[in-house]
Amino acid sequence: MSGSILFYSTSGLATAEKAIENLETAAEPEGHHGPTLLGLDAAGWVYVGVTIFFVLAFVVFKAHRKITDALDERIADTRRSLDEAAAVKKEAEALLAQAKATNDASKKDAKAIIKQAGDEAKALVAQAEVDADDMVARRKKAAEERIAAAERSAIAEVRAKAAAASVGAAERLIAEQHNAASDKALVDEAIASLN
Repeated sequence: MSGSILFYSTSGLATAEKAIENLETAAEPEGHHGPTLLGLDAAGWVYVGVTIFFVLAFVVFKAHRKITDALDERIADTRRSLDEAAAVKKEAEALLAQAKATNDASKKDAKAIIKQAGDEAKALVAQAEVDADDMVARRKKAAEERIAAAERSAIAEVRAKAAAASVGAAERLIAEQHNAASDKALVDEAIASLN
């Protein structure tokens, strides 16, 4: 392998020496860089061409206006997008505030409903107690009235029986003690009291 490296290095050295000789013979005198036209070499004409291109682009084709118009349009689109985003943000904030207000109002309404339901429940319990007391009082009064009516009925029945017994006893006594003469005296007395 070292033999092949040596071959390449000697053949590479020979090739390099030939290239240097060719360059020395082909080299032109100092200061000359190639063909020129109107005193400008190839690089100068490239600069002239690029300059003419830019002059035509800016003067004839109004490239700067198109560029600035395109940039202005893009700026306007960006501003519109930002304005729309700001409007959407503002609308979202308004909706959020409205939702919070609705939520707060709902909480207040719920608390008011709960409080009102509690108050109504207390009032219903109090009314139920009053109604129950009234019903108990009415039933007690009705029971007392029935008892009093039963007592009156019993007393009337007892009196009626006592009166019937007294009448029966009186009839027997009168029948036993009175005779026709005493009846005549009673009838005369009754007639006299009528006159």
